[in-house]
Amino acid sequence: MSEISHIIPGWVMEGTAEATPVYNPATGEQTGRLVAGGEAEVQAAVAAALDAFPAWSATPPMKRARIMFRYKQLLEENADRIARVISAEHGKTHPDALGEVQRGLEVVEFACGIPHLLKGEYSRDVGPAIDTFAGREALGVVAGITPFNFPVMVPLWMFPMALACGNCFILKPSERDPSASNLIVQLAHEAGVPEGALTVVHGGKTVVDALLAHPDIAAISFVGSTPIAQYVYATGAAHGKRVQALGGAKNHMVILPDADLDQAADALMGAGYGSAGERCMAVSVAVPVGEETADKLVEKLAPRVRALKIGPSTDPDAEMGPLITRQHLEKVTDYIEAGLREKAELVVDGRGFSLQGYENGFFLGGTLFDRVSPDMTIYKEEIFGPVLSVVRAASYEEAVTLINRNPFGNGTALFTRDGDAARDFVSRIKIGMVGVNVPIPVPVAFHSFGGWKNSAFGSHGIYGPEGVHFYTRLKTVTSRWPTGIRAGAAFNFPTM
Repeated sequence: MSEISHIIPGWVMEGTAEATPVYNPATGEQTGRLVAGGEAEVQAAVAAALDAFPAWSATPPMKRARIMFRYKQLLEENADRIARVISAEHGKTHPDALGEVQRGLEVVEFACGIPHLLKGEYSRDVGPAIDTFAGREALGVVAGITPFNFPVMVPLWMFPMALACGNCFILKPSERDPSASNLIVQLAHEAGVPEGALTVVHGGKTVVDALLAHPDIAAISFVGSTPIAQYVYATGAAHGKRVQALGGAKNHMVILPDADLDQAADALMGAGYGSAGERCMAVSVAVPVGEETADKLVEKLAPRVRALKIGPSTDPDAEMGPLITRQHLEKVTDYIEAGLREKAELVVDGRGFSLQGYENGFFLGGTLFDRVSPDMTIYKEEIFGPVLSVVRAASYEEAVTLINRNPFGNGTALFTRDGDAARDFVSRIKIGMVGVNVPIPVPVAFHSFGGWKNSAFGSHGIYGPEGVHFYTRLKTVTSRWPTGIRAGAAFNFPTM
């Protein structure tokens, strides 16, 4: 059994340290023991970061970029190893885990361009012999609180950008699958990031609250559920911190009558059941427009859902793995039962799925509901599991209204061959990330990720240009050097 602990310079584990079990979701067996921290560990990490900040922030951006280039190389060389660590504690298939590593690595590639991204602005002669220039400077010590569903990608959405901008970063990963987060931090140190500039503190609410309250932490990044995102945002802001808090989602995919239904069904399978539905950008609601479209779509989906190849990450043919914990398996099962009580039509029932040799694993089969209405629990709440709901819309206008009225605003998609409809949809839909014939519209690294409404709190998206702005602050300087000009004292508001 592995021992997983904090990564803080000089930290030594005490024999009485509280521990949290870590499981292999495919077998249900405990595979690790995570040392949980508290206020003392947060204090130690902040102290290390404050010690490292003067030298790290003064390191020229070009040198920080070279470290990012080296880090990119190490991530590429260790991608398969990292993916296997992800799968062992999260349960997602190996190809899915490799995809997670790649999408995180792309943000590191973007961070390699930090010398250009931090370039300022300069205006000569804004007034008589007066010049103005503006640039962005690091905030200081910042922290990130990351979720279980992407133990590598989401941390890589945060700390490479923060470090490249000259900050020191404290990472608080999920307690459920912490080993992969530790591994990518160790690789960053190997690449040349000073140990005090990037630390890891493990733990639960005690650690989160200590990070939110610490006066020397300037900013907090968070990804998780909406209730906790709201708490992190409100608490961090009350302590004077800059906060970006990404919450939950209820992502819809609209299928118009002219869409390629085979393409749409395949897209729904990957977007709804990939990673067992444990993605904030998963499509959990299909909205076919018209009864004929709906009937044909469900007819195509049902056999695909029944044929899902479910297994452990060690099975190269597996398309979907287990859920993260037994408690989460029970929670998702309760949602299926709520759908039945509320009279949704259960087309494919994933309950009771069992895999020979893995009977104690946290597996659930793919589940498909039809004729779901907006007043049902399975529509209103984020399930975060392999459960797809079909909500039939009588018209395109009804589908748009349905999405715009939903309190979440993370992602949505439209499948159609009609360019006019697509352009109208993109313009009118009140969602942060939109796909047209693309089921999971997660932006590439040189754009920014961010939802609307109850899916995101704070004024900045994550990574990309928004990441640079979040992890820096603007300083503008107006200067004049003596040139023999003397105009005397001026008591009016200055003009040029």
